Amino acid sequence: MRLYNTLTRHVEDFVVKDYKVNMYVCGITPYAPSHLGHAMCAVVFDIVRRYLEFRGFYVRHIQNFTDIDDKMIVAASDEGIEVSALAERNIRSYLEELNALNVLPATEFPRATEEIESIIEIISGLIQNGFAYEVDGDVYFRVRNDDDYGKLSNRNPEDLIAGARLEVDEIKEYPGDFALWKSHKKGEPAWGSPWGKGRPGWHIECSAMSITYLNESIDIHGGGLDLVFPHHENEIAQSESFTGVIPFAKFWMHNGTLQYGDDKMSKSIGNVFSIGNALKEYSPDSLRMFFLSSHYRNPLTFTDDSVQSQSRALDRLKRALEARSGGGEEMEHILYHDRFIEAMDEDLNTPRALAVLFDLARDINRESSSGLDVIKAQETLAELSGVLGLTLSDQNSYSDRDIAPFVEMLINVRSELREVKQFELADNIRENLFQLGISLEDTEEGTIWSLS
Repeated sequence: MRLYNTLTRHVEDFVVKDYKVNMYVCGITPYAPSHLGHAMCAVVFDIVRRYLEFRGFYVRHIQNFTDIDDKMIVAASDEGIEVSALAERNIRSYLEELNALNVLPATEFPRATEEIESIIEIISGLIQNGFAYEVDGDVYFRVRNDDDYGKLSNRNPEDLIAGARLEVDEIKEYPGDFALWKSHKKGEPAWGSPWGKGRPGWHIECSAMSITYLNESIDIHGGGLDLVFPHHENEIAQSESFTGVIPFAKFWMHNGTLQYGDDKMSKSIGNVFSIGNALKEYSPDSLRMFFLSSHYRNPLTFTDDSVQSQSRALDRLKRALEARSGGGEEMEHILYHDRFIEAMDEDLNTPRALAVLFDLARDINRESSSGLDVIKAQETLAELSGVLGLTLSDQNSYSDRDIAPFVEMLINVRSELREVKQFELADNIRENLFQLGISLEDTEEGTIWSLS
């Protein structure tokens, strides 16, 4: 099995001891409802986990929640509620949405506010060994003391300063230094520390959680491509400087950005499509297929047509599972299993893996029509679809908008049949629609329908 490593910029053999994998994935900052970019990241690393487990690995998966930071404080203040209440509401919705998308729950979901003790311990250690300093209750990391700072993003702090990319702060020793601890400001949540009351900086929490819940050196660290700098770069710097263990993470995996039009989908830009709203429009399997239709490292552009086309493609897989098996010779199925593994072993090439599934579905339909026994092939199709997290269930497999023209046409035909007293045919239409999950209700204003 080979995976692309952002740190080395190469696809490398993935080797771990005892088939046990420690994987840390950066989670959300729950200051607003989560958007499809968050869903894409969750699905990508759900596939990483599912495939590793399919290949016989045991995966301990940690995903954090940044439930305290500047955005959380501003958003809670705007709503007039506590930061903790805002976090709880949005975390609960996010977890419900992930469940709807058939994303396996992480082994643990630690929160920044629950890890203050370990955060303080790491900051104290960094101060003691000269990698951090305190100024008036704020603590900063000394970037210039870390000789290989910038190795993940391939950025040089001096170049950033020359290009005015770093904010100049007169209290810092160096413009590139970043905050580990922020002193208390009126109206903000705060915790006690050796440097006075305050709260953790953004980056330090992930170092604390990965070390606490996994190890000083982990196998996979994941997240969106937009986290490479500064977040993941700073994680490496503070973690390796604290523990002295290199590497902090053996493999760095990053999924590409989700775009809406010409821009990255982002709350700050205001072009977000929330997961909740997307689930009202599209089936979970359709959204999954959309994310998997492109290689995880590539950017992906969201359009309605692109997701709708996945819904139609899913029907091909479902029909293959429903095909009636013959009593003849057993259809070949091992070849598809091997091709699927070959595709996924090469840096999780889900587009190629999906192509294998569609080839298998096509051949199941063809061979079943020829009288072959396709039961084992259907079991293989169901198993490999499950590795990609596809349920291939009919629940919410289409939206009202998808089928409205067809249902309305059948309602009109049914009405015409009733007018000429062809009640049996009219009842057949109603019954067949019901079997497809569509309910009809006759009212004084006419017939109305709904997905049941």
